[in-house]
Amino acid sequence: MNESGKLDVVIVGGGTSGWMTASALAQVLRGKYNVTLVESDEIGTIGVGEATIPMIALFNTMLQIDENEFMRETQATFKLGIEFVNWARLGDRYLHAFGSHGQENWTVDFHQYWLKQYLAGKAQELDRYSINAVACEHHKFMRPRMDMPKSPLSHIRYAFHFDATLYARYLRKYAEKRGVKRVEGRITSVQQREGDGHVTSVTLQSGEAVAGDLFIDCSGFRGLLIEGTLKTGYEDWSHWLPCDRAVAVPCASTPVLLPYTRATARQAGWQWRIPLQHRIGNGHVFSSKYMSEDEATTILMGNLDGTPLAEPRALRFQTGRRKKAWNRNVVSIGLASGFVEPLESTSIHLVQMGIAHLLTYFPSAGFDGAVTQEYNRMMQLEFEWVRDFIILHYKATERDDTPFWNYCREMEIPEPLRERMALFQADGRVYRYGEELFNKPSWLQVMHGQRLRPASYHPLTDLLSEQEIATYLDEIAGVIGACVDVMPSHAQYIADHCAAAPIQGA
Repeated sequence: MNESGKLDVVIVGGGTSGWMTASALAQVLRGKYNVTLVESDEIGTIGVGEATIPMIALFNTMLQIDENEFMRETQATFKLGIEFVNWARLGDRYLHAFGSHGQENWTVDFHQYWLKQYLAGKAQELDRYSINAVACEHHKFMRPRMDMPKSPLSHIRYAFHFDATLYARYLRKYAEKRGVKRVEGRITSVQQREGDGHVTSVTLQSGEAVAGDLFIDCSGFRGLLIEGTLKTGYEDWSHWLPCDRAVAVPCASTPVLLPYTRATARQAGWQWRIPLQHRIGNGHVFSSKYMSEDEATTILMGNLDGTPLAEPRALRFQTGRRKKAWNRNVVSIGLASGFVEPLESTSIHLVQMGIAHLLTYFPSAGFDGAVTQEYNRMMQLEFEWVRDFIILHYKATERDDTPFWNYCREMEIPEPLRERMALFQADGRVYRYGEELFNKPSWLQVMHGQRLRPASYHPLTDLLSEQEIATYLDEIAGVIGACVDVMPSHAQYIADHCAAAPIQGA
């Protein structure tokens, strides 16, 4: 504790989660607290979480970073959504595009008007009413035109694809410039206080001890403090999300720079494709119960769009979360707090929410139990909101071509998700509960894309005539199409605003 009575903060582990935490604390605490980050160059980071969702814009805004500079430094591209291939049936494709659909009317959600026409065979596909989705189809991008509030061009929502290693490096420079002290070294032991078991210091291989009051565990899957020292326990979700392995490899870029992530369902899992400025990130997430690592690697290497740029790297994980994200004076953030496979690019988001809630419930010297309990409640909700949305992709499938998909289709699911699916199948109603991450358009797109079909639609939709609805829908689709026509290509926009320098030695 420093002279002014403020807690000394020690972050254990670097990588994306460690340096995001350090950067946020450096910006918010403004040097009033001592912040130290301990990491070892000998310990590698996972470095495959290269896709994000639009919430990261809030994080960038908080840090007051220049977006074009950030994109150049991390070889980033823009992301308008995720394309899902082969999920409900082999040959299927659909987009989960960010942002809204259509234009709200006065009575019911936009999609209810579309649903009435769709069930009658008289509406275009749902994608036609999303500027993000249509832009994805044509490989277009631009930042939203906030000077045109009545145009769909003002409704564009985007996130990023970036190189996670370069991102951590970028944030390290940011944090150190603002006073965060980095200590290099491998931790060999952890000291605890007698009586309450609070962590008091960590000792490095060199013999140096780093003491603190609040410890933030960003040590990855190991959970060096939260699990290795405090034995917090882990809630296993593998019965709902059976994938437990991944193989990752980068490959050379292709001529067309896509403004979206692609997730292609395979025999026992799925393959990601994340386009960056200098390469494409690829990986195959799979269940070791239904597929061997060799077979998974063969499938991945046989489905690359370019020449491999490295040897494939294998990863192991267990889907779930710590029973307490905050235990005693240790807060776990990132993989140390839990893991949900990156199907909807939520890994970095969960880091961001761990940081946001930590700032909201930042402790005083006494570490009030009610504050800790509320943080744990909020992080449990954050993880469960993501978990249920990911389970939806597996459960709502018609695939019966492999044992893996038969298991997923027939498995029992959490009751809140079962109720949400039943509600949609009755008359297309979609709800967002509290402050959960995914909004109505997200649930709508995935449920429709996974071939869940409502029996009917909201009865108040009938307050408009069929002709009024048809005109309403046609006008929206027409305006969106015209807007996308004037947008530049994704590649051209990057070239004009935020092209990165070539990678040395590439």
